[in-house]
Amino acid sequence: MADRFDLFKQISKESSTASGSPTHMIVGLGNPGKDYCETRHNAGFLAMDKICASLGCECQRVKFKSFINTVKIGTKSVLLMMPQTYMNKSGEAVGEAAKYYNIPAENIIVLVDDIYLEPGRMRIRKDGSAGGHNGLKSLIEHLGSDKFPRIKLGVGAKPKDADLADWVLGRISRANYDLMVPCLEACLDASKLIMDGKCEEAMGKYNGMKPEVKE
Repeated sequence: MADRFDLFKQISKESSTASGSPTHMIVGLGNPGKDYCETRHNAGFLAMDKICASLGCECQRVKFKSFINTVKIGTKSVLLMMPQTYMNKSGEAVGEAAKYYNIPAENIIVLVDDIYLEPGRMRIRKDGSAGGHNGLKSLIEHLGSDKFPRIKLGVGAKPKDADLADWVLGRISRANYDLMVPCLEACLDASKLIMDGKCEEAMGKYNGMKPEVKE
């Protein structure tokens, strides 16, 4: 959950184990800055933190209005990306990178929060509409396609009388974060399956995940 906003002041050498241009992208969606780092809308950033921890790397190079790194996952060169444009303009960053590397939408995996899923659940979809999510809406606009897979991470439905913006920009409780951790950690394996053309297998394996409630 570390704040990366100040890293815009420095450009670090890319810690990459990949060679050649990336053929795939994994994009975590969120908002930049310490004020947003633990909010529901930043579930995609939290998932990217787990992916980077598992791969022993960091998204710290500044390019495409994002923090990025290029890594090798299996046999594939993959661009890891955390747009710093704020959620509703995420497509500007992702579209720029996809165009630069000529990466088709179907090779872009998006990690994103979902208020229709409770914490501790995740849902993988091959494609689809934005469903009211401003980040996905921006991606669809700038990619010119909704045919990109997405891994949706449950953050819980807003209370009946709550404002939606206030809810998604509210902080995740420690208890709910603990419920989310297995899903956040599963994003790397799910992404590997998707990149290997096994999206159906990933859906079967992870769409049925349930929160692990500790007594």
